[in-house]
Amino acid sequence: QVQLVESGGGLVQPGGSLRLSCVLSGSIFSIYVMGWYRQAPGKQRELVAAIGNHDSLNYADSVKGRFTISRDNAENTVYLQMNSLKPEDTGVYYCYAAHLHSYWGQGTQVTVSS
Repeated sequence: QVQLVESGGGLVQPGGSLRLSCVLSGSIFSIYVMGWYRQAPGKQRELVAAIGNHDSLNYADSVKGRFTISRDNAENTVYLQMNSLKPEDTGVYYCYAAHLHSYWGQGTQVTVSS
């Protein structure tokens, strides 16, 4: 059974930084495409960033140059470094893993507010 556990969310002021982590258990991490989605109140869930199992990268236009996704296959972990945070980055951030099937974490709240 694949499980994803996120951590690292919280409250931060505009311009600040946070790093999200997501640990995958129950399968071989390196075969999965890993990524982060977010959902703001009243809005649809949207892709933030993804990293392939050969380290190909994909970012939403709204976060390019501010967010960096990375993975550590030895630690079964994917990270999302978020810099220069804006109020519009507020939302629940979900980790996902995809390989034949898709799996989701429970989500972690990120709030950017002064």
